Amino acid sequence: MAAPTPDTSEIYIGLMSGTSVDGVDAVLVDFSGALPKVLAHVYRAFDTDLRAELLHLCTSGADEIDRAGTASLKLAAAYAECVRSALGAAGLAASEVRAIGAHGQTVRHRPDVGFTVQLNAPAHLAEAIGIDVIADFRSRDLAAGGQGAPLVAAFHAAVFGADAPRAVVNVGGISNITFLPGKTHPTLGFDCGPGNVLLDLNAARHLGTAMDRDGKLAQQGRTDEAVLSQLLSDPYFAKPPPKSTGRELFSAAWLDAATRENFPPADLQRTLIELTARTIGDAIERWCGSAVDVIACGGGARNPVLMRALAAAIAPRALRTSDEFGIPSDQVEALAFAWLARCFVRREPGAVPEVTGARGRRVLGALYPA
Repeated sequence: MAAPTPDTSEIYIGLMSGTSVDGVDAVLVDFSGALPKVLAHVYRAFDTDLRAELLHLCTSGADEIDRAGTASLKLAAAYAECVRSALGAAGLAASEVRAIGAHGQTVRHRPDVGFTVQLNAPAHLAEAIGIDVIADFRSRDLAAGGQGAPLVAAFHAAVFGADAPRAVVNVGGISNITFLPGKTHPTLGFDCGPGNVLLDLNAARHLGTAMDRDGKLAQQGRTDEAVLSQLLSDPYFAKPPPKSTGRELFSAAWLDAATRENFPPADLQRTLIELTARTIGDAIERWCGSAVDVIACGGGARNPVLMRALAAAIAPRALRTSDEFGIPSDQVEALAFAWLARCFVRREPGAVPEVTGARGRRVLGALYPA
């Protein structure tokens, strides 16, 4: 059989660097079968300087335009390195890949005023790699009156849909839920609140690390119910979907306003575990009540303390992970953006209006030809 050409290939690459700002996930995936087949997965952590700059750019500061431009070029270089590594791992040439879906790094998400900013340099990536790049997935949905997020719902429906109602929870920096009520009802979805973003913040402050690996700090603490109640009182949690959020709300200032000085770091970490788990559980009960099981994915699915808390929060529903369905939990979002790139190439809508609140279905993304 002849090798696929760029015009016929069903092989795509998805690149994702999420709200946790920890690094880049790249998946090289073949969509020619009934289910996506991952041919290679590469993860590269951001170097310390780039991660610090990206985090600083999430809030207002001096000389933002120049700094953002420089960070975008460094991000594109990191993307290119991941693409080369994925191609090498799969033994494929760039000419065998149809397109790259490059999400970029979100540094502002303001659907309340109609814009979102993902740092990216897709033209540089296309020039460096020689593959068409699809980027800027969120803007068109915002232009159509939507939140521009979450965008993974249609992909979740494609790979996790079943006859029985279920919920899919992606626990990244922010947690988002997709409700799949069955084949005769529309897919729903929304950002329900913080996932790892506050957990990572507390770990950085008190451990000097990017995360609390395996929940070791949280295991040493206990939940402070009074502080948890204060955190849960934020109006965002009671707001009905469609809704999306980010670091603009769930920030260090937000956390500090509800906690006292000299709060034991382990107790705070355990309390934040409960915040993530309970806001997910409450949202599922309120908006996805008929779900019989819950599929967890994202980096949070690798935290055993969080998964135990989440299992308790959603009981009696069964908690499963995407790994059970053949997709490792840390690959789901990158896979989703490979899938969205394919939707763009096929000129098929990528977002679900019932999820984002847009006026209708739209083709998402912008093309940067190789």
